[in-house]
Amino acid sequence: MSATAAADYAGVITRLGVEKDMLVQQVGFDLDCDAGLTAAISLVTGTSVLDEDTDEVVDIVLLWWRDDDGDLTDGLVDSLHPLADNGVIVLLTPKPGRPGHIGPSDIAEASKTAGLQQTSAFNATSDWQGTRLVAPKSARR
Repeated sequence: MSATAAADYAGVITRLGVEKDMLVQQVGFDLDCDAGLTAAISLVTGTSVLDEDTDEVVDIVLLWWRDDDGDLTDGLVDSLHPLADNGVIVLLTPKPGRPGHIGPSDIAEASKTAGLQQTSAFNATSDWQGTRLVAPKSARR
């Protein structure tokens, strides 16, 4: 991906908090996901986005999740394991009207049960919305 093409994702990259040298893990990526976003993140960080089998401690977990992917709370709890102390989980779910959409109340309930706080929600791509989640400061190591 060229820097010009990556500029299309500049607003999302800023919302995600992606910076040079950060480690970003991607979980649940499939053919329906936006590969351009992943490529733009790699361009900004200067490293490849890590897959879900990595043993690295990461700054950001991109969790692509659809309604039929299983229990969202379990997915969020699993995403906490590789996360650095001040790391962020970005939950990416299909927008309303798209297959696999998850309602805001379901996201709020799963986040709370997983011990996470929602800090923002935003349009990530044409088909995906993002929810930025963090562990409460009292729960961080």
